[in-house]
Amino acid sequence: MNKRKLGNTGLEVSAIGLGCMGLTFGYGPATDKAQGIALIRAAFERGVTFFDSAEAYGARNEELLGEAVAPFREQVVIATKFGFTDGDSSKGLDSRPERIRAVAEASLTRLKTDRIDLFYQHRVDPKVPIEDVAGTVQGLIREGKVKHFGMSEAGVQAIRRAHAVQPLAALQSEYSLWWREPEETILPTLEELGIGFVPFSPLGKGFLTGAIDEHTHFESSDFRNLVPRFSEANRKANARLVEVLGHIAAGKGASRAQIAIAWLLAQKPWIVPIPGTTKAQRLEENIGAAGLELSASDLSAIDAALRQIEVAGDRYPAHLQQRVDR
Repeated sequence: MNKRKLGNTGLEVSAIGLGCMGLTFGYGPATDKAQGIALIRAAFERGVTFFDSAEAYGARNEELLGEAVAPFREQVVIATKFGFTDGDSSKGLDSRPERIRAVAEASLTRLKTDRIDLFYQHRVDPKVPIEDVAGTVQGLIREGKVKHFGMSEAGVQAIRRAHAVQPLAALQSEYSLWWREPEETILPTLEELGIGFVPFSPLGKGFLTGAIDEHTHFESSDFRNLVPRFSEANRKANARLVEVLGHIAAGKGASRAQIAIAWLLAQKPWIVPIPGTTKAQRLEENIGAAGLELSASDLSAIDAALRQIEVAGDRYPAHLQQRVDR
């Protein structure tokens, strides 16, 4: 797989990474340990060198990732995140310097490694000056425990203020064919500052694959049950987007997922999507998008088709809207 550079910090990763959240968190019961390890190792064998975790996904997530990549640790980039009280996203934000340091030490242990390649602030904490956050990560970088600094779902002002203290390698935020808000101010800012972009949920939390419709039932612990965009009525309303994507995919001899990921890759050379999956078949499909070329006319056709569609439903319930632009 081709490599891409995230920002101006020299961090080079595979063009497509693997989001590991769903292996243990958010989408129902956790994946069997052996199955999760096999999936991560299969991704590496297919050229993936960029793996994304977080304290908030539960200790098992980092432990699973650490064990899986141990045989080839020096050949991969591990990203993880800090920023929630006790590592629990339901308890609120906590990016105090002492908490950041504690998370780093715990993550290093769980990941069985001597450094975190990319350490993200999971969400901006309005109670802690972003300069203090960036300065704390800078200290960890000087100590060799962290290699690169990142932020997630941050607004323009927070990005600028943090970057002025410790240059950011990447911003991780949601971006896909059905959530294009970053195009307004985030992408221009990242381009100006030389910061890479890592879109999470590049497949719309599974919706853009076409595997989900108005009749789909989610596990009781699946967080999509709480997402307005995944209500039965909104899934029905958004079916038109999946239909259009299917027509485009058929014309390219590809799947909907591959079109959605290839579209992201075509936006900027410093964009690296991290689709997640628990299934080997979906992994192969997603990785296949790296070899799919979309021409300028393809991209124009996709944009023209999408302009005719208004996506229904908010991407998060109100109480989970965490982004702070300050």
